[in-house]
Amino acid sequence: MAQRKSRSDRRIDLIEAARRAIIRHGIDGVQLSHVAEEAGLTSGAVLYHYPDLSELLVEAQHAGMERFYEQRLRQLAALTDPAAKLVVTIRSGLPTGPLDPDVRLLNELGGAAGRNRVYGVLLTSLYDRQVSMYQAILDTGAALGVFRLSADSATIARNLVALEDAYGYRITARHPVIGPAEAAELILSYARVATGNDLAH
Repeated sequence: MAQRKSRSDRRIDLIEAARRAIIRHGIDGVQLSHVAEEAGLTSGAVLYHYPDLSELLVEAQHAGMERFYEQRLRQLAALTDPAAKLVVTIRSGLPTGPLDPDVRLLNELGGAAGRNRVYGVLLTSLYDRQVSMYQAILDTGAALGVFRLSADSATIARNLVALEDAYGYRITARHPVIGPAEAAELILSYARVATGNDLAH
């Protein structure tokens, strides 16, 4: 006999279904029926767990962002060398390829941020947290003498996040000569100049 899913498991399933629906139909085009179809449920069943569709869509967007901050922090916790941390952070901030669902979701969010204040706040918060993550690595490296920063750490950190965003978009747009490896090397080339470290990790 199949075990009934818990309420929390069902909500996790619905968040994943909403993410797929957003990617398929766009953040402005997704409807309750699309989420229900992706989840294999009725619209009423979706509303039972999320009476407000917009709340579900925001949770879906937030879940997609976790990879670019919380998961990266967990990766960094196992490292002590600031240069190794910087390389790992740069590589982990890029799409795995043109169909990377988390980055496609962020692209959808970016397109709607000007029209939806909540989405704008979500994106701004993610950007600020990513900048602070890079800044902490840069400040630690400078304090230890591993880095010789060419500018203040906030400026370098903001540029690194902007490069991630720009090259991430190029990858999902299927640029013919910019894939994940090429994008990582382009960002690292800036980071080497900005830190005075060859970042050979």
